[in-house]
Amino acid sequence: MSEPVKTPADFWFDPLCPWAWLTSRWMLEVEKVRPVQVRWHVMSLAVLNENKLDELPAQYAENMRPGGKAWGPVRVVTAAQQLHGDEVVGKLYTALGTRFHNAGEGVTREAVAAALADAGLPADLIDYADKDTYDAELRASHKEGIDLVGQEVGTPVIAVPGPDGGKIAFFGPVVTPAPKGEQAAKLWDGTLMVASVPGFFEIKRTRTQAPSFD
Repeated sequence: MSEPVKTPADFWFDPLCPWAWLTSRWMLEVEKVRPVQVRWHVMSLAVLNENKLDELPAQYAENMRPGGKAWGPVRVVTAAQQLHGDEVVGKLYTALGTRFHNAGEGVTREAVAAALADAGLPADLIDYADKDTYDAELRASHKEGIDLVGQEVGTPVIAVPGPDGGKIAFFGPVVTPAPKGEQAAKLWDGTLMVASVPGFFEIKRTRTQAPSFD
């Protein structure tokens, strides 16, 4: 029997976001229980917020400003993609997220450098954290994802092929902890079901739990 054709699921992430990290770990579970293949793309909370810094809490805004800690990781991932191919993006994201979130190391230069080693990538990629060499490519990737869902949301963005040849795209889901097994499958099926309804925009409730990386 031939393998089922896998549905590509494009996933836009910023390594900083703990909620996007949990959604990404859920997507790895989805790959195990549904014929889905995740394709990883960078988006940037710094780019998303650059025109509304005055509206943000002071510390968050400081991270988003040029030279702030939000810029380094996405620049490094973008440089890795440009220099070593799309196939390294997911591996580097996993290494970064594991250190930033699961290990609690935070978004530091040291954590990024260690993640590069974990992913088997050249150490000198860390130099791109402070360079705008690939900012045009970073912005293009960000725009591709955010244009599918609008400026009012953040990371992650997920898009799958729609029946009419377009894309079904959505922000989220926001969930903790990352569902596994049959729960992962049910959430995927349900998310696609509501997202595919024309005119459906939002379902939401107040978060009562912090991100859990167990």
